[in-house]
Amino acid sequence: MQAADGDAPEGSFKLVVTRGGQVVEEHNGVTTARGKTNVQTVVNAASRTVKLESSGHGSEELTVGTNTVLTSVAPPTPPPSPVTDVARVGLSGEDYVGDVAERSGFSGLEAVDEVTMICIPDLMVAYQQGAIDLDTVQSVQAAMISHCESMGDRMAILDPPPGYSAQQIKEWRVDKAGYDSKYAALYWPWVSTDGKTYIPPSGFVAGIWGRNDDTRGVHKAPANEIVRGAISLETQITRKEHDLLNPVGINCLRSFPGRGIRVWGARTLSSDPAWRYLNIRRLFNYLEESILAGTDWVVFEPNDRALWAKLRRTISAFLVNEWRRGALFGLTPDEAFFVKCDDETNPAEGIDAGEVVCQIGVAPVKPAEFVIFRLSQYSGGTSLVAE
Repeated sequence: MQAADGDAPEGSFKLVVTRGGQVVEEHNGVTTARGKTNVQTVVNAASRTVKLESSGHGSEELTVGTNTVLTSVAPPTPPPSPVTDVARVGLSGEDYVGDVAERSGFSGLEAVDEVTMICIPDLMVAYQQGAIDLDTVQSVQAAMISHCESMGDRMAILDPPPGYSAQQIKEWRVDKAGYDSKYAALYWPWVSTDGKTYIPPSGFVAGIWGRNDDTRGVHKAPANEIVRGAISLETQITRKEHDLLNPVGINCLRSFPGRGIRVWGARTLSSDPAWRYLNIRRLFNYLEESILAGTDWVVFEPNDRALWAKLRRTISAFLVNEWRRGALFGLTPDEAFFVKCDDETNPAEGIDAGEVVCQIGVAPVKPAEFVIFRLSQYSGGTSLVAE
């Protein structure tokens, strides 16, 4: 084993395989780090004479036939910590975005249909440590949003820059970033679990979304939920500051006496009032995916009235269950949804094209974001009316 050439990546080396004093193979630029250049990965894929296996004690084991040769491999500089040493990695914006063909970055998640949310906490950590600039951060976040919009079944959880005040974060969101998407949400401020170091909130929020989905369902807005493990926030905000940020889609984390630190917002970054709330967008994502998965059997079936009736029954049965769970608004199923699949939605030209069209409409339940109390005075005292 020899040191790598001067232009090779730091920490890499050249592995030379000899037999009877003769060099039979050379493997350049290999490392002990994980990835494509890992010595075990490279050698086992390319070598016809040796097999490299980890002994689990900081060395590598080379096996040639029945002969075993132990070769000490002193690892280079320890791999960087995911939180404190991001700047040493030297990642660019393209590394975060990745490529779907190579299954790298978050673009590689296009191949995973079960994904419902994406977040990159280390992106802001890299910015905090000076590894990337804010323009790079915003380009990666814009790519995250574009990824979620193109997939149509997931949402991006975005982090804000660290150290901003309420006014600064509003200016950044409105004037600098300018995101406008029903497939993204922004949370602020940063969170501390030890009272010293503050970290991006997106990881906490992703866990809260998952917990809320499991206990209540996607139709319940993921807000008024405790941020478990958090002991302090980078910025404590007032109610007036919250009223300043909430309308522009900044979901705040707030600390309440006796109630802990909670998520106090459930808005998307969309300017469209129809898609203002997170639970509405995520409910539609869930309904679309569930209906598509539950009607796979329709493909290549005879496209006639019997098929249309089966589709209506299947989808209606699913939506009735969602209505009973409280996901849809209405006193009766007829008020909560409709399913239309008949001669009107399937004309002859559509049938000839091999298409079956089913129109579905649902009335989602929106969160009670504002609770208004009105006090009125009358001769006998006061009355309280709640809305």
